[in-house]
Amino acid sequence: MVTKKTDKQESEPKKETAQSGKYYYGLGRRKTSIARVRLFENGTGKMTVNGKDYKIFYSYPLYAENLELPFEVVGLTGKIDAEIKVIGGGLQSGSEACRLGIARALIKMTEAYKPALRAAGYVTRDPRAKERKKPGLKRARRAPQWAKR
Repeated sequence: MVTKKTDKQESEPKKETAQSGKYYYGLGRRKTSIARVRLFENGTGKMTVNGKDYKIFYSYPLYAENLELPFEVVGLTGKIDAEIKVIGGGLQSGSEACRLGIARALIKMTEAYKPALRAAGYVTRDPRAKERKKPGLKRARRAPQWAKR
C-alpha cells in the first residue's frame, strides 16, 4: 500500500531538539503555566523553549532574563544546555515557571546549589492565582453598583 504525503506533512519544519542522553529534570508551575525542564551537563549554554531559542520565544528581555538568573546565581552561565517545554498561561507566568523548573533541576544536579537558589527566591513556588468569581458579583470581589434611589 502506497501512502501519499500531504502538503501539511511536508511543510512542517522539524523542531530542534537538544542532545540525547543523561539529563536532570525539573518541573515548574506558575498560575496556569507548566514548564518541563531538562538540563544537560557539559553544554554550551544553549537554551530552547518549545523548539525555539529562548531569546526568540521570550522576545521581551525581562522574560528571557528569568531563564538566565538561576544559572548566574550558581555560576554555571554558558556551561549547561536546557531544553524546556512550556504549556498554558501567558509569557510572564511561563518564564517564571521556567525559572522554577531550572532551579529544581539544578538542585537535582547538585544539592549544594540549594542555599544560593533559595536565598535568591528561585526555589519557592509562587502560589498566587486568579480568584474564582462568586455568585451575585461581577468578578471575584466586584459587586454590582449600588443605587440609593
